[in-house]
Amino acid sequence: MADVTAPHVHPDRADAAPSVDAQAYDEAVTFTSDLIRIDTTNRGGGDCRERPAAEYVAERLAGAGLEPVLLERTPGRTNVVARIAGSDPSADALLVHGHLDVVPAEAAEWTVPPFSGEIRNGVVWGRGAVDMKNMDAMVLALVRAWARAGVAPRRDIVIAYTADEEDSGSDGAAFLADAHADLFQGCTEGIGEAGAFTFHAGGGMRLYPVAAGERGTAWLKLTAHGTAGHGSKPNPANAVTKLARAVARIGEHEWPVRLTATVRAALTELAALQGIDTDVEARDFDADGLLQKLGPAGALVRPTVRHSANPTMLDAGYKINVIPGRAVAYVDGRMLPGHEEEFTATMDRLTGSDVEWEFSHREIPLEAPVDSATFARLRASLKRFDPDAHIVPFCMSGGTDAKHFARLGIEGYGFSPLKLPVGFDYPAMFHGVDERVPAEALHFGVDVLDHYLKSA
Repeated sequence: MADVTAPHVHPDRADAAPSVDAQAYDEAVTFTSDLIRIDTTNRGGGDCRERPAAEYVAERLAGAGLEPVLLERTPGRTNVVARIAGSDPSADALLVHGHLDVVPAEAAEWTVPPFSGEIRNGVVWGRGAVDMKNMDAMVLALVRAWARAGVAPRRDIVIAYTADEEDSGSDGAAFLADAHADLFQGCTEGIGEAGAFTFHAGGGMRLYPVAAGERGTAWLKLTAHGTAGHGSKPNPANAVTKLARAVARIGEHEWPVRLTATVRAALTELAALQGIDTDVEARDFDADGLLQKLGPAGALVRPTVRHSANPTMLDAGYKINVIPGRAVAYVDGRMLPGHEEEFTATMDRLTGSDVEWEFSHREIPLEAPVDSATFARLRASLKRFDPDAHIVPFCMSGGTDAKHFARLGIEGYGFSPLKLPVGFDYPAMFHGVDERVPAEALHFGVDVLDHYLKSA
């Protein structure tokens, strides 16, 4: 493994808190690399084993004086939970969560082996480098730095490393929320993945989108029934034909604009930053027109002004000359907060009378307030270490474990801070090829997390 070439002392971090030392920076990088090398590929349907990664983080949490608990619903699908006692026992607790599993990676498509954890020219490569073993490692490094410095946060902080986020969460956060809610007693807010990264919007403008919302998960199973028969004969009751029509209607459907509170706030702030005069509350407001004017920044919002439904899988037949009596398709649907009934009614219409549909997996959409003291502190922590940046709210197009923890009354924000260079397409790294993260970005994240978690 190559040595990390980035320095530990940064001129732009002269005000970094003394609890963050050179060892914390080193460990954030080393832990990211180590966790990547532990293959926790989640292929769905229970095909994953997070336990080796869970044992790795639990050992290091224990080394920081904590008492981590390992919990499983299914053997090998291991979660880790630990609590750091705060100095104010009357304060609400705060949840910090990250998942240990990753999506599959096709090694032939990668520049480096995806589970090598290789560190090359100060960049950590491998599956999970951004989704989300980087955050797992930063939190682990910070907790150990606090132990060395004798630091205690004001609030109790509950740390959860979860299994199964890349599938249904049934063996991970859903299991923890259902069976071990007591471990999260007092938690009112939480931070997790997919926010607070640098987004370069052109013209030297640096944005840090902090997630305050998520579209709901609506994974659908479509089933068409017909008359089985010989492939050489006419068959007006062909199940494949029925299904194909429905799938085409769904894939081609143009969903109407539906603006949620989080998206309105994002559009308003992004327009103001670029000097665009707009009123998102106006009856004739043109969301698509504004997104076009926003240029690159429009990409942060474009996926979340509408519902979406993308056909992803088809399953029918067993021989080319046999017409099957049944055909199945799967659709990845995402629902906006407050508009779930519209989504289901539209699915009824698009599938029609010849195709049945059901949710194969469903999770609620989320929104957390962007005018809260919590969001203000998240904003301030990023500004402390990148004063010229602009922090904006946004809604995630997909979902996270925050959906499961929301059942415990925990408001979730996407906050996994990274300062990234121009040309580093962070959103494309999620589930993409050549996933990687600069060591400098991890150092920045440790600083920001340290500031936020001590001031929260």
